[in-house]
Amino acid sequence: MTSRRSLPFRLLASALLITGLVAGCGGPPPDAAPAPAAAGFPVTVANCGVNTTYRQPPRRAVTMNQHVTEILLALGLEKSMAGTAYLDDRVPQRYEAAYKSVKVLAEEYPSYEALLSAEPDFVYGGFDSAFDDKQGRGRDALAKTGIHSFLNLEACPSGPVTMDLLEEEVRTIGRIFGVGDRAERLVTELRGVLDGVKGKVGDAGKVKVFVYDSGDKTAFTAGGAGIGNDMITRAGGTNLFADLDKAFGDVSFEQVAERAPEAIVIYDYGDQTVADKKKFLLANPALKDVPAIKEQRFAVLPLSSTVLGVRAPEGVESLARQLHPDRFS
Repeated sequence: MTSRRSLPFRLLASALLITGLVAGCGGPPPDAAPAPAAAGFPVTVANCGVNTTYRQPPRRAVTMNQHVTEILLALGLEKSMAGTAYLDDRVPQRYEAAYKSVKVLAEEYPSYEALLSAEPDFVYGGFDSAFDDKQGRGRDALAKTGIHSFLNLEACPSGPVTMDLLEEEVRTIGRIFGVGDRAERLVTELRGVLDGVKGKVGDAGKVKVFVYDSGDKTAFTAGGAGIGNDMITRAGGTNLFADLDKAFGDVSFEQVAERAPEAIVIYDYGDQTVADKKKFLLANPALKDVPAIKEQRFAVLPLSSTVLGVRAPEGVESLARQLHPDRFS
């Protein structure tokens, strides 16, 4: 199964090829005279330890990972995109036309040379792996070719990841692209979805939830430091592994059994289908006495609804409907 967090190593192109590409692509050389600042600029942004000053909005952005692609599409910035890469599931219908207008550089991450061939002036990554130094895509390497970069804030939080951080991400991207008004409208829309869920769930009893992302020897699950934990809470659940002080982590199936989840949330992505994941869990002898297994009580969320992107509020609503169907009838 392909995981968004563990990717196969790819050999870099020869030094001669890379040198030629760097010379011909990827924006102006670092020592070129800066272009005049656009109206409302310069804008300086601190992001995951990298400080960047933008003198004008990016015009040739490349997005790597679906959730950051959808942030730009939700802000109506497809005409400012030179390429995109790495889908985990289908793009929502409301973004489909805009997505189809953007060149897909690779099914997963593009090679360094393929990335440079798009002549980007801005690269937006969803996970640390988007800026893999070993693959030549490190943020320092991109900066040396005059390419700015931004990493999704879930990758470098200063505390637990919540929907407040999503609002910060949307507003920051709005500033970088000079579309702050669109960002505020989007934040209002996202808040409205969450407020609607809160009104529906109300005082419903909390459902004890175990998240199953993947794994057969151990279970890869959502910890307390990622957006998944906040989503479960807002949907009227309790994450049984919130005590894991990270976004994701491995636990034993015996630990899962001891905590006796009432519902199992399956993250849907990759080569292993939801049906296969259910079959595996139902046949796992360590889980035979777990309430969620006995009652076959499962909820399903697509991967792109479980990370810091614009689909997370909809993911909360979907999960709440599955955990508390009586509140949405």
